[in-house]
Amino acid sequence: MGEPDRDRLAVVGAGVMGTGIAVLAVGHGIPVVLVDVLDDRLAEARREIQLGLRHGRLMGALPTDVAAGTLTTTTDLDDIAEATAVVEAVTEDAAVKTKVLGEASALVAPATPLISNTSGIPIGELADAVRRPEELVGTHFMNPAYLITMVEVVRGPATGVATMLGVQTLLGHMGRRGMVVRDAPGFVTSRLLHPMINDAVRVVADGVADVETVDELMRGCLGHPTGPLRTADLIGLDNLADALRLLAERTGNERHRPAQLLLDKVAAGDLGRKSGRGFYDYGKVLL
Repeated sequence: MGEPDRDRLAVVGAGVMGTGIAVLAVGHGIPVVLVDVLDDRLAEARREIQLGLRHGRLMGALPTDVAAGTLTTTTDLDDIAEATAVVEAVTEDAAVKTKVLGEASALVAPATPLISNTSGIPIGELADAVRRPEELVGTHFMNPAYLITMVEVVRGPATGVATMLGVQTLLGHMGRRGMVVRDAPGFVTSRLLHPMINDAVRVVADGVADVETVDELMRGCLGHPTGPLRTADLIGLDNLADALRLLAERTGNERHRPAQLLLDKVAAGDLGRKSGRGFYDYGKVLL
């Protein structure tokens, strides 16, 4: 994986994160095979990727002097076989991830980095599913991946030196800086950010302040760039609830249990920006 024009990236999962990672790669001239089980989701992803490319270039986050990489979408996982790296970006569920990673591991050539994009599932938990555990590494891209230039990179207990070099090289080709952390539930960013957001939800549920006031105080007094509840809407409230459950189960810390108000919003289908409604509704506070 020495030159950008020789990278061939496969992304498995055409949700919010998989689509954002595809925008980042294609925008830096890297060809991408995007895999999902649903044709409708792939059609929507193609539209989102084109919008993301335009947005990223307008924001100066993607190069304007580099031809976009080719984008291929498919429902056939076999189409990842020629990839030089694979990003698994399916739902934040260990059982689903292990299934996909195991199947991908059987398809790609030896020495191909398998990159699990996760907000907190330990890489050591996933390693038994793959043929060559030394090729498995974790990343935690932030959303939107094509705008945020730093990536958390998680070295699992068996991750090899060549895999670490490979993922850092790929990130460099996409203009990203990888910060390496040790394997643990929630790593660094989720372990700090998600409980803070959960506490902000509880503050609102307790009637201490409304959504907008909480966010404005966190921005104006504590320097949070967007406020925790706007951040929650960007993450996706369902994704946030799943990540908090994972943290609670693996750390035993009850503070990490998703707040009831968060669970109620997920049950109502108010998932944040991706559904058009979360703690905010097109700029209008819901609570």
